[in-house]
Amino acid sequence: MNDLASLLTPEGRALLDEVRDTDPAHELAVATRLRREHPAELVSAALGQARLRQRAVAKFGERDAARMFFTPNGVEQSTRASVATYRAECLHALGVRSVADLCCGIGGDAIALARAGIRVLAVDRDPLTCAAARANADALGLAGLIEVREADVTEVDTAGYDAVFVDPARRSSRRGRIFDPEAYSPPLSWAVSAALGAPLGLLKIAPGIPHETIPEAATAEWVSDGGDVKEAMLWFGRDVTPGARRATLLPARAGIAVTPDSALPDPEVRPVGRYVYEPDGAVIRAHLVAEVAAELEGGLIDPTIAYITADEARTTPYATAYEITDRLPFNVKKLKALLREREVGVLTVKKRGSAVEPEELRRKTLPKPHGTASLTVFLTRVAGAPTMLLGHPVR
Repeated sequence: MNDLASLLTPEGRALLDEVRDTDPAHELAVATRLRREHPAELVSAALGQARLRQRAVAKFGERDAARMFFTPNGVEQSTRASVATYRAECLHALGVRSVADLCCGIGGDAIALARAGIRVLAVDRDPLTCAAARANADALGLAGLIEVREADVTEVDTAGYDAVFVDPARRSSRRGRIFDPEAYSPPLSWAVSAALGAPLGLLKIAPGIPHETIPEAATAEWVSDGGDVKEAMLWFGRDVTPGARRATLLPARAGIAVTPDSALPDPEVRPVGRYVYEPDGAVIRAHLVAEVAAELEGGLIDPTIAYITADEARTTPYATAYEITDRLPFNVKKLKALLREREVGVLTVKKRGSAVEPEELRRKTLPKPHGTASLTVFLTRVAGAPTMLLGHPVR
């Protein structure tokens, strides 16, 4: 708390501006110089905050990250701004004008909600986290829409708010990532009850949550950004179809969804055709591979592997297409010889259903580039047999 308070003073803010672009490799020299004119604790706090801001650029963008205040956990656990913005705009489109943001962290979601014109009660029990959230609301000119309250979220009255958003802590300082939803803080069962008690409830959960633990009353949504799965959300209340599943792909905002009555059976398995499609991770997590396979008029290369194969190239936002040139049994020596023969200098390794690590395979087969050609190899199973599929992305 004292570190953050000191950074909010005129001296602290000026020091933050001075160390903004400090290279971590030069921190010691910079710290030594600055401690001649500023308190050592303030210099350390400023350099630490500069490091956090540099890390936060990937989530918040350079402009916001340079003005915000972070804690180490806050950088790690905050929602990516693109995902938070998508969620806020969805809520605004549903008529939501006030949200109780429970477990708000350093305020990433509250910021996106406020920018969408939504009034936010942001609640967290950690004093430093709340201080950072207040500082961020002020720094971004959103203090008029964001009320930060230090409290136990289980004791907060959310009556009167259009929606409740709960983002339980899924990491522990002692145990790291938490996989049991009932070990979240607060537990998933409490978060579900809080969401069900609101006109519209929304829970942020880990993308890998087992489908059998998802409440029947919820619509489950998996969101990817730039091809990387970022989170899953459970929606409760009005305009929600119980048991529905959907995948949303950012930044295109492409979406595919099914209800319990419209879900397709597993695709058929067929021989590897001219093309292999790699579904987006959100599609796979949402168990919507069958729907994408139907769109592509394709089948699976193996009943346990989420690669789709087809004889024609089709454009879809839900999968990346590769033209397959070779199909080989898994054999490191054969692959190494083929790479040398084709003068491959750039090798992309993808795996699904294989225990081989991509970096290990690259080290063994391409210790030194043989040329400028590029190649993609899929380490997978076809009809249960370890297989290498070689090819190129379809442009």
